[in-house]
This record gives sequence, structure tokens and C-alpha cells, in this order.
Amino acid sequence: MKGIKYFIKKLKSGTKAGKWGRWALCGMLATSAFVIKSCVEPFSPPEVTNPGTYLVVDGFLNIGGDTSRVTLSHTQAVNDGKQFEMEGGATITAEAENGESYAFQDMGNGLYKLPPTTFNTDAKYRLRIRRFDGREYESDYVVVSKTPPIDSITYRVDEARNAMIIYVNTHDPSNQTRFYRWNFEETYEYRMPYYSSLTRDYKNKQIIPRSDNVNVCWRTLASRDIKLGSTIKLSQDIIRELPINIVDIASNKLYFGYTILLKQYGLTREAFEYWTDLAKTTQGTGSLFDPQPSQVTGNIHAKANAKELVFGYFSAAQEQKKRIFIREGLGAYPRCIAPDTLTFEDALNGSAVLLYFYMGQPKSGYLGTSESCADCRSQGGNTTKPAFWDK
Repeated sequence: MKGIKYFIKKLKSGTKAGKWGRWALCGMLATSAFVIKSCVEPFSPPEVTNPGTYLVVDGFLNIGGDTSRVTLSHTQAVNDGKQFEMEGGATITAEAENGESYAFQDMGNGLYKLPPTTFNTDAKYRLRIRRFDGREYESDYVVVSKTPPIDSITYRVDEARNAMIIYVNTHDPSNQTRFYRWNFEETYEYRMPYYSSLTRDYKNKQIIPRSDNVNVCWRTLASRDIKLGSTIKLSQDIIRELPINIVDIASNKLYFGYTILLKQYGLTREAFEYWTDLAKTTQGTGSLFDPQPSQVTGNIHAKANAKELVFGYFSAAQEQKKRIFIREGLGAYPRCIAPDTLTFEDALNGSAVLLYFYMGQPKSGYLGTSESCADCRSQGGNTTKPAFWDK
């Protein structure tokens, strides 16, 4: 480092080496910088890059009179870009301490459902799982966490972030809940820059009017982050203006119509600590100064082998829901490049989305464009308007 500082000093002072000397010094500095940078190599611990495959259990017992859901999947490496591997074929039951049992239905693709059922809110429950290969797992018994209603959902624009911030407000007048978790489903309407009025009849080799409207779609996305709140350090059990979601205005989710369905759950202290640790592990990794990956296993155990890792936390809680609509028209109408003019043969045999028949110079033909400009399904939504949309 002393040598590098000496050359920098000489370079600034204009040494007698002249122009070529200064060029040589610049080259030496560039070479030094390259050598220093090349000493830093990415490193991932083998425990992270080559993990074993373990069972992941995600779900809870919905005491509030709605459907209970449990999903089974497998762990994967942090840098593995593949979709999670789901597990079907298992037998899942919820058991009360008094021996009552409630069987979940295998819906396929790792999803298991229990239809709305009347439960005793003062009882304790546990989850039992028997996998297709015969291995069995069970959770600890848990108490039912009672959940107060959501008071309100508010929102306002943060101009500095060019985003809409959505907040939750709730309280428990008995001061008993103290620990909260939320997730949500956001649904938004979006439209394409161009309207497709034509489609292909390959059987009869004709171009015919389109009967379905692929210009307007609705898309629903589930929350991905873990949203938690606690009032344990407050004198009253009140949550005020806690940010729940940030919607980027540039995404145009807020232009035609947007709604959010918020779900609120009361937690025990043990469940809150589990979700807090999981949030630190899944949402904080990114540098040496962030919390590093750790084993957040939860309260589910393998019956035959106590050392077998199982990930997930089973809880029983009342679910509270609230939906609001936001119709502020924020963003911009979508735009696309100009469509192409196609001959009949190109229109029939090509892959362009057909808009309409074009009469004019330089020649008559059909106008066509890409799916991303005229078929809303290409962006992940569907053309069926949700039943709740106009409510």
C-alpha cells in the first residue's frame, strides 16, 4: 500500500517522467486495482449450497369457521432457482386433546384442505402427518390464539418512493393478543395497449372474429414477506398504521383498479418467536452484515427419528379478514410499439396476435402484434372477472 500511495503522490505532482511516465503510473494503478479485486471470491458454505432434502410444513388450523390449509414441500439450496418440490399422497389429520380427529383432503400438488369445521376454542390441537413412504410426524399441542377484528386498512401515496403504502389498524380491548401476523392477497385489473378482435380457424383456414376478450385481465398475487407486529412493550394492545404492503405506482397495478384482502392472525409468544426467526433467515440474508441462514425448525417432529430435521410451525388461530378497493387511477395507460401489417398468409400461419383487418396504403392486410401487447394472459392473469370485483 505504501508503494501505491507513493505512485499516486508522484502522479498528482507531475513527475519528471513526463507524459509516458504518467501513463505507466496509471497502468500500474489499474493493475494493482485488478489484483486487489481478484482476491475477493464468492463463497457459499456447503451447508447452504448442498443441503439435505427435508420436509417443510406450512399451514395452520383455522378456528374461525373457514377452510384450513396445509402444504407439504421439500427444502432446497438457497441458490437453487427451481420451483419448490411439493409432496402429495400424505395423510394429514388435526387432533384435539380429547381424541377428536379431523382429516384433511389431499387436493394434489402438495395442498391439503380441511373444510370449515366447528372447533372448541378452549381445546388444544396438534397436527399429525403420515407421508406416502410411511414416515410419521406430529406437532406439539398448541392452544387456540384468539384474534381481534381488523379495525381498518388505510393507504396513502409516498411521493419520495413513488409508491402507495397500505397500512393496517387493529386493537384488542382485553390486551390479550399482543402478537400478530398478517398475510394478504392483492388483485388488480390490467389491460393491453391493443385490442384483438380476430383469431384463426385453422381447420377451415380462415381468420374469424374473436369471441373472447383477451384485452382485460385480473391477476391475484399472494404476499411473500412475513408481516409481524407486537404490542408487548406497550401499555395497550393497539396496532396503528403498520405498513403491510408497498405498491409501486410505476407497476400500473393501481391504474384500472386494485384490491387487497388482508388476513390477520393472533399468535402465541412461541409462534411469534418462530416467525421472527424465520423472517430474519429468509428476508435478511444478502451480506456478511445480515443475519446468516440458520435452522428454524419449529414445533413439528419426526416420530421415528428425533434428529431428523422438519421445518414448519403448526398453530391454531382465528382468522380475521378485511378487503378494501383502491381506485385512484395512479400510473399510466400501457403503451406498445406500432403493430405490423400482415398478408392473409402471414396472418394465418404466423404467431402474431391479430387485431383487425386493415384497409389502406401501402396495401390492405391484417394488423398483428405480440402477445405482450394484445393478450393479457401473457402477463399471468386470466380473463374471468373475480366475483368480488364489483362489490
